[in-house]
Amino acid sequence: MSGLYPTLEDMKVDQMAQAQHQYESAAAGQITYPQQQGSESQPYPTQQGASLYPSLGSYMGLELTPAFVEQNMPVVAQNMQVGVRTNSSGQMQVAPITGANKGLQRAEIKQGVREVVTCKDADGRIGLRVRHVNNGLFVALVQNNFPAALAGLRFGDQILQINGKDVAGWDTDKAHKFLKDAPPQRIVFAVRDRPFERTITMQKDSQGFIGFVFKDGKIKSIVKDSSAARNGVLTDHQLIEVNGQNVVGLKDDKIGDIIDAGGRTITVTIMPSFLYDHICKCMGNSLIKKLMDHSVPDV
Repeated sequence: MSGLYPTLEDMKVDQMAQAQHQYESAAAGQITYPQQQGSESQPYPTQQGASLYPSLGSYMGLELTPAFVEQNMPVVAQNMQVGVRTNSSGQMQVAPITGANKGLQRAEIKQGVREVVTCKDADGRIGLRVRHVNNGLFVALVQNNFPAALAGLRFGDQILQINGKDVAGWDTDKAHKFLKDAPPQRIVFAVRDRPFERTITMQKDSQGFIGFVFKDGKIKSIVKDSSAARNGVLTDHQLIEVNGQNVVGLKDDKIGDIIDAGGRTITVTIMPSFLYDHICKCMGNSLIKKLMDHSVPDV
């Protein structure tokens, strides 16, 4: 448990009321991905509207039905304001976030599909490991200072194509073999930006707390009437980033240090724990702790 926050004995922890289950099935439009050499232009569904978790549809074989989402990815009501308690009478003052906040900019999750171009290093390595989840291919490990990290791939990104090849239905072994055999000079990924992750921006109170307790990076409890509670932080979710910096594999005290040093405004990126555990399965905690990229992204 992180020493950043009051202990359970010192604070009144609100075990959040049953989270509102919510699912929005957004209409999928079409964008045309830039044509790659030796391949045809491919259409991809892109998110329209404002769901907390993107509607990936049946294209990637994920079968995100309303019942599945309600059972596995509960979300709270949207459009909650960021605020901090300002005096003993309990009055709230809204604390808006401006576009100049670098942590918020680093943590931004963009909709649609982006192109990532990378290569192999002198030893023929990319510094990337992937995992298949229900026929979708997701980034599970990005090694620090390797080409994948320098190109901007991040934990949780969904890979749709590699060098013009659709990867829907590929398992982990097939993907790694394809990357191993790929030409070293240029490897082109079509990527959906961290689709199962979402960001929450909060304000620290006068004591420097934002209002949740975590252990092994997993959010365990929420402080009643805290900024975390008001802005939709949920238990059974994993901390993936703090102010856009990857914290996967870091010890709790190190994550606490990053939050401490992050200023009054803190943006966390979270993922449902069951999906996080699925992506990390068979990777090994020691491997993630030793190799994961924890650098601060450029903005």
